[in-house]
Amino acid sequence: MNFHEKTNMISFIVPIYNAEHYLIACIESLLRQTERDLQIILVDDGSTDNSLTIARDYANKDTRIEVLPQKHKGQSAARNYGLSHAKGEYIAFVDADDALERDWCEKHLAAIDQVDYVQSGYKRIDSNKQIIKDKLPLHRYQFTSPCMRLYRRQAIENMLFAENYIYEDVLFSSELWLKNLKYRFIPYTGYLYTLNPKSTTYSSHPEAQKKVLTALHNKLKGTSLKGKCILWYTIIRLKLYFLLR
Repeated sequence: MNFHEKTNMISFIVPIYNAEHYLIACIESLLRQTERDLQIILVDDGSTDNSLTIARDYANKDTRIEVLPQKHKGQSAARNYGLSHAKGEYIAFVDADDALERDWCEKHLAAIDQVDYVQSGYKRIDSNKQIIKDKLPLHRYQFTSPCMRLYRRQAIENMLFAENYIYEDVLFSSELWLKNLKYRFIPYTGYLYTLNPKSTTYSSHPEAQKKVLTALHNKLKGTSLKGKCILWYTIIRLKLYFLLR
């Protein structure tokens, strides 16, 4: 992937689809970051509610915000579109129904020296904004979400999200792990993950489950022993997740 020349410290990519009830809190949390050198890319994926209007209103107030509308193509396509416009030295992903604590950028920037990406944890928030879980990863391969990480731009510039998948996060993260990049963990839970009952992760999609598992199995071919262990671990965990839902 050919990124634009670097002009910002961190490029945030926020895919948006019908998130009007959450989007203001998400954008406000980015604008309140103690690190001010940001590019905030809001990719509206064909929303049919007021999400695009909200995004454009904020863009008119703050020049760090860029709004990219597209026809509804899914979260992967939205993230890829955002990546094509990223200008920052570092990249971060935030979902439109989530938010960040004020020092999220500061904490991750302080840890990324001499590594390719930094991994942290999250707080799960209910509809009343009450914390119901404070979660740190037990190991490098636990969290499959591309969020809760700050990436050095050069480390992921050749990576794209698989489009037309529901569980595309798993494929992106498995590809990241197979690259054997330098990594650092920080014991910090500043990503505020909101329980959204309309999220696709709350619904059962048997065909989509089969599709992503097939893609993971296909990755096993020609992979090193370490890579096979990572993929099998991911496959087993994903099967258990689907089974226990």
